[in-house]
Amino acid sequence: MADSYQNILDLAAERSLIRPRDLTERGLPTVALTRLVRQGRLQRVGRGLYALPDRPVSEHNTLAEVARKHPQAIVCLLSALRFHDLTTQSPFEVWLAIPNKARAPKMDYPPLRIVRFSGEALTVGVEDHVIDGVPVRVTSVARTVADCFKFRNKIGLDVALEALQEAWRAKRVSMDELWHYATLCRVTNVVRPYMESLP
Repeated sequence: MADSYQNILDLAAERSLIRPRDLTERGLPTVALTRLVRQGRLQRVGRGLYALPDRPVSEHNTLAEVARKHPQAIVCLLSALRFHDLTTQSPFEVWLAIPNKARAPKMDYPPLRIVRFSGEALTVGVEDHVIDGVPVRVTSVARTVADCFKFRNKIGLDVALEALQEAWRAKRVSMDELWHYATLCRVTNVVRPYMESLP
């Protein structure tokens, strides 16, 4: 059993966040998780999520927790803006893009806000990042800005404008990229006047 404990702790060190399923895949006993938590050698950070107590945690840790449980989901809209440092908003929910017909992921914490996409709108402009040792899929800066205009009724036109101006000011996007994603999101008529007024 001592070997199993060490293997579990090694896995937690390697992956940052582990689930019972990760142990099952390696033939390790999931009952050991509870014992390691009782001993203070592991910490339960959410339902079905465990980590080493002294692991380094970034400000985007909740995105890592969501991605470990739902690796196919894509961080988008307000959460992507926050990740790219393009907004003063600090969303209490994690905004996720999922396929149109997929079952919505659920978590006790953090609360999730689901947006459904299909086809290219789901797959184009998605980047892979590593947050606290966990692979996380996040919409790119230009794609996120276009999404904000597409979903302006949900997040507010002021947030979309702030994202556009901040991304442009910080030279994080080009006109071509913005136009490409505005076309993909079918918001060219909405975005055009704001793009034309950029300095």
